[in-house]
Amino acid sequence: MIRRSLIVLAALVAAIVLVPSALSALSARVHVRVEGQTRTLFGPSEPFLPGVSNALEALDAASIVGEFYFHVTSASFGSYVDQIGRYAAGGSSGWVFKVNGVSPPVGADAVQLKDGDTVLWYWATFGPSGGPPTLLMKRSGRCYSVVAQDDSGKSSVARGAVLHVGDRRAVATRNGRACVGPHLGLLVRATMDGAVRSNALP
Repeated sequence: MIRRSLIVLAALVAAIVLVPSALSALSARVHVRVEGQTRTLFGPSEPFLPGVSNALEALDAASIVGEFYFHVTSASFGSYVDQIGRYAAGGSSGWVFKVNGVSPPVGADAVQLKDGDTVLWYWATFGPSGGPPTLLMKRSGRCYSVVAQDDSGKSSVARGAVLHVGDRRAVATRNGRACVGPHLGLLVRATMDGAVRSNALP
């Protein structure tokens, strides 16, 4: 009887030790940004958030750190985010997400994330050709290049993009590229008509 109790106790201890490690293996440390209709709601420079396993958890983690509201509703096709901040989805506009520049064909809670992934939630108005492109900016020295990504993640030069250096000045790009000169302590980001704002870089 004592031996059986010790075996059961050992099994319980093993379960307690193994479950957290199994859960941590399923969670990831990912970059997160949330772009609202008129402004960035969270993470212009796409900070890392730890301990998330899917794109919906990434939004939840961002809402805790950024102290903003979001709401999930259930429908016949599954759960979806119908509001972030003050804007509720309606008509042809609503909240969508990308992982590493691609819009997955499944719900946010079904997208398994891995370390280093980038999750972007954004407000989109859909037309005949789909949603708006999202801008992605990269830096090389004092120069920046901007591409526009469609829902499949295909990139094209963001012609007409404008770089914004802090709140002070705007610099037009040429073929999606421009150099901005000294800007110590200021973030640079890109905008373009009909596209979602880019990430921000120092």
